[in-house]
Amino acid sequence: MSHYSENVGVQHSARTHTCGELSDAHLDKPVTLKGWVDTRRDLGGVIFVDLRDRYGLTQIVFSPQDNPSAHELADRLRNEYVISVTGSVTLRSAETVNPKISTGRIEVRVESLLILSESEALPFSISAHAQKTLLASEDLRLRYRYLDLRRPDMQQKLILRHQAYQVIHRYFDMQGFLEIETPTLMKSTPEGARDYLVPSRVHPGSFYALPQSPQTYKQLLMVGGLDKYVQIVKCFRDEDLRADRQPEFTQIDVEMTFATEEAIYTLTEGLMKDLWKKVLNVDLSLPFPRITYQDALWKYGSDKPDLRFDLPVCNLSSSFENSGFRVFDQVLSAGGAVLGLVIPKFGEKGRGYMDRLDKTVVRKQIGAGGLIHIRIPSDGSPPKCSVKSHVLPESFVGDAIAVSGAKTGDLLLILCGTWPTVQEQMGSLRLHMAQELGYIDDTLWKFAWITDFPLLQWDRQKKRYSSMHHPFTSPRAEDLALIETQPNRVRARAYDIVLNGMEIGGGSIRIHDREIQKQVFGILGIPDEESEERFGFLLEALRYGAPPHGGIALGLDRIVMLLSKSASLREVIAFPKTQSAQEPMSGTPALVESERLDELQIQYTPKSE
Repeated sequence: MSHYSENVGVQHSARTHTCGELSDAHLDKPVTLKGWVDTRRDLGGVIFVDLRDRYGLTQIVFSPQDNPSAHELADRLRNEYVISVTGSVTLRSAETVNPKISTGRIEVRVESLLILSESEALPFSISAHAQKTLLASEDLRLRYRYLDLRRPDMQQKLILRHQAYQVIHRYFDMQGFLEIETPTLMKSTPEGARDYLVPSRVHPGSFYALPQSPQTYKQLLMVGGLDKYVQIVKCFRDEDLRADRQPEFTQIDVEMTFATEEAIYTLTEGLMKDLWKKVLNVDLSLPFPRITYQDALWKYGSDKPDLRFDLPVCNLSSSFENSGFRVFDQVLSAGGAVLGLVIPKFGEKGRGYMDRLDKTVVRKQIGAGGLIHIRIPSDGSPPKCSVKSHVLPESFVGDAIAVSGAKTGDLLLILCGTWPTVQEQMGSLRLHMAQELGYIDDTLWKFAWITDFPLLQWDRQKKRYSSMHHPFTSPRAEDLALIETQPNRVRARAYDIVLNGMEIGGGSIRIHDREIQKQVFGILGIPDEESEERFGFLLEALRYGAPPHGGIALGLDRIVMLLSKSASLREVIAFPKTQSAQEPMSGTPALVESERLDELQIQYTPKSE
């Protein structure tokens, strides 16, 4: 017979308080608490239990003097048993007060105990007292996610996410936005990633797609005159995963008629200010700085720069023109660039460190051809370049030091290559050095807008242009004349918002002119027949008085990840997928019965070895 089966059918009082609620105001009052046994301690016949629910901890005391039968039953308690207790609130003795928890001054002397559910031995510790200890592996935690969710740290992150939801709903309601749902089963359209496809049983051979975003639907809502739309919406992309990606994710989707870039900036900054104030009690300074795409790549090596540290990239191309150093000469003659990064007061790390930086970080992790470095010794001796002076003359080295602004004791790191690859490689090196040398201040919140993106980017594999954002992004009016002759020079009315080196949202002013939209489809290599097949409904809508409109999509998962200072999106999603797009707790995805496939008229062919 199980321990708690003795209590089957026994009625107990309803819960009167939570485990984080009791204080001096409840002294001598009868209470009923329900929760999980977090810890159990037997001190000379008196049993102490920390009872836990999502609201906190309460110490409960079982003494044979209070109730012998409850004390006897308490001897059976183990971690994670679910129990119900009734008793009276008393003050703890002065030496046992726990100032770290809200209920630390009181305890409950138990008069009645019911064991509601037992627990087997746990695969890992989830005690509130074990939060600072080494966690179990993520794989194990995801396998038993329902246990992992009991940890106060995980619960606090999901509570923070809930708080963010409420702020977002209230903010957009005050701004006059309508929350409108869009379809989850929609038509497959190219938006930059693979669609998740859903076969139709009633239309054999046809498929729905799960939305990568509600992009076309929210544009049609603007054509429909709804003026201001918002939705906290699930989106799906079948792409390779990282710590900041999931196959299903949540975005704050926003669209406005007659929108300008300034209107979107002001609206979004207001939301960020409201979120940070109401969730973290942090006051953000507005407006956020704005950096063009070109400037971001040249100065920080990234279109999502981390501005919490000051390590700007410098262009040393002019310093090394006609240097006679074959590597630089070949890159510069091909239109590439030589970039530098000054590491101030670097110290005297030896050759082994620089070799590892070159081989392990620069070549292997970053993918650059190699690292050149110049030391400016702190003892005042001449600069030391990793390339010998008969290969790279000292005059060129000296000019590069002057242009970079490097000073005594500094280290100048140099990469070369083609645009924009070398910029991105230097951006990765910049971030690596900041992390390794402790330059990043984790208390800072550094937002920025990245603007003036190219409308198009060249796809080397497909030998044609693709959209930098998506095919509905409006080109800048002053660049329209270039769209047929020099499409690579056309700038988009697009913008991203970044925070601490992570993109948290992006949007654009949309194309509302049918002819311009067809022209953009043509540049993207989508012929008229295909554009009508894929987007005929949108092109048709643009015939009937479509207003100018624009919007933004903000990554809610990423925002909550940053608000909670989590290392991964998986920490702020209740039941996330792994990097292999699996959910190990339930075994998703899974095979289905052949009868189900027959209903859908689908035949599965195993991949050959």
